Amino acid sequence: MHHSDRGVQYASGDYVKLLESHKFLISMSRAGNPYDNARAESFMKTLKCEEVYVQQYRNEEQARASIGTFIDEVYNRRRLHSALGYQSPEALEEVFPSDEGAREAARLAAYAPANRLDESPNC
Repeated sequence: MHHSDRGVQYASGDYVKLLESHKFLISMSRAGNPYDNARAESFMKTLKCEEVYVQQYRNEEQARASIGTFIDEVYNRRRLHSALGYQSPEALEEVFPSDEGAREAARLAAYAPANRLDESPNC
């Protein structure tokens, strides 16, 4: 998956063709909504700072397994998210099962301030 904002460099025909030739799923933030990309960037910063930068993977297989475990066990189950009222996604789903959880998460996210991202790779 390739996620980006709607910058002209990411929407150009040549760039899109290149992504498609490598079978990337193209994802862009909604027009006029910078928060879509901010959420994706916030997740990537968290993933890098709390998992990737603190590990030394032996190979791609170990990296995939370790990152998958981090997302499933830490990010979704234990890590508190300010956009979800300082609950984990799993806890929110327990309180608001099915579509209710998605609606409540969207309601809370609408009122949460966008996360400011530190540009430093040192977290």
